[in-house]
Amino acid sequence: DAWQRFANLRLLYSFMWAHPGKKLLFMGGEFAQYAEWNSNTQLDWNLLNHSPHRQLREMVKALNNTYQHERALWAQDDSFAGFEWLDCDDSSNSVVGFVRKDEKGDQVAVLCNFTPVPRHNYRFGIPSPGCWLEIFNSDSEYFGGSNVGNEGGVESEPIPWHHYDQSVSLTLPPLAAIYLKKQSM
Repeated sequence: DAWQRFANLRLLYSFMWAHPGKKLLFMGGEFAQYAEWNSNTQLDWNLLNHSPHRQLREMVKALNNTYQHERALWAQDDSFAGFEWLDCDDSSNSVVGFVRKDEKGDQVAVLCNFTPVPRHNYRFGIPSPGCWLEIFNSDSEYFGGSNVGNEGGVESEPIPWHHYDQSVSLTLPPLAAIYLKKQSM
């Protein structure tokens, strides 16, 4: 089904942009071109007449902007210090989470739900107390999603979870990734 195909692309791209390593998206991928790229023809620009393709392009634009402005997503790409798993063991819910960090201590948590079911009141251990702003949500209606989210952010609680003293309870949108940025004190 077309909705799930685009939701899967939104999730995949969001995960890929936040994961360590250099980014590569081949020509036409930013708007979900169907045909394989051919050097003898132009891209299928006419696909942008359809909203799912336009919305995916807008999401890639937003990801690029977020990536450019959030040092934590790229500053320590070549170091173990720039990446930490929050949880990579919840196979029953198909959820993973990790934190990207820069050398100054800025942090962006990336939480992914690989199922078409929203996860409400889902708890993640978090490395730092305070407010975590939702700076990106691949399920935004602007990108063709269902607009499930966390109303701008979440506050940590002193509830130990995973291997952290603090945790957050949040909503994970279906087939989506959210980025939470730790607010400076």
